[in-house]
Amino acid sequence: MSKTSTIGSAKSSMKRKNSIWHALPYIAPHFIIFAVFGIIPIIFGIGLAFTRWNMVGAPKFVGLQNFAKIFDPSTYFYSIFWRDLGHTLLFVLVSVPLTIIVPLLLAVALSKKGLKGAGLFQAIFYIPGLISIAAGALVWRMVFNSQFGLLNTTFHSDINWLGKNPYAWITIFVLVLWAGIGGNLVIYRSALSGVDESLYEAAKVDGAGPVRIFFSITLPEIKLPLFYTTIMTTTGAFNVWGQPVMLTNGGPNYQTQVLLMDIRNLAFPAGPAAAGMASAMALLLGIILMAIAAIQLIFMNKED
Repeated sequence: MSKTSTIGSAKSSMKRKNSIWHALPYIAPHFIIFAVFGIIPIIFGIGLAFTRWNMVGAPKFVGLQNFAKIFDPSTYFYSIFWRDLGHTLLFVLVSVPLTIIVPLLLAVALSKKGLKGAGLFQAIFYIPGLISIAAGALVWRMVFNSQFGLLNTTFHSDINWLGKNPYAWITIFVLVLWAGIGGNLVIYRSALSGVDESLYEAAKVDGAGPVRIFFSITLPEIKLPLFYTTIMTTTGAFNVWGQPVMLTNGGPNYQTQVLLMDIRNLAFPAGPAAAGMASAMALLLGIILMAIAAIQLIFMNKED
């Protein structure tokens, strides 16, 4: 290497170092906030999973005892963890397809060439996503109230929507679909706007019908946004808490109680806390989420 190139390389390296030092004051606050509210709580929560702690005294290290109780059928923690993990899985299996398929079909319908008012309809569907879960749940509680709710009053029925299954689950899914449809709808419409119209025209010339066009052109063309929304929606569904809490509070008879409700109740109960056990359950839920996300990413990479 010549002397000139060595000097040039050294100057380039110094410029990079200087640019990093100049940028540090701007990015440091973000890293500090992320560490304080992200990294440190995660590390603390993982460590807490191996302790017994009532949130008053010092945590006591118990090794794998919390996890052993979760997998021991004779314990109370086993019964609530697996019961409510099942309820969480039910929520995921129903809500994820709903909030993927319905917005996708709406996006396809609203993306039809020459359709008037598509932007207005999209805005109407998007508005519920801007409302908090608590506010939305209060509105739907009034709709589903068994005595004076809008639904029973309109149809002259006496269905106990919030206090009896399967109606209690139906109310939860209605709230989820109402609140979650808008975000995915915007993503799909944006993706569809980038699809080459000549593909559709060529397919129509070849005699392809709407169903064939949807599966042969539309889905392949928006594959990446579809995978992204599936992963994000699945992750959010496993973290469900607000909808069942606000609508049914886990009833009737714990039939809509999900895992995060138990984790919260163990960590912040009215009496003595079991924060170590709550952390152990949260850690297991996190492992399940990472495994599902990894499977989805592997599947996405194979499709590519």
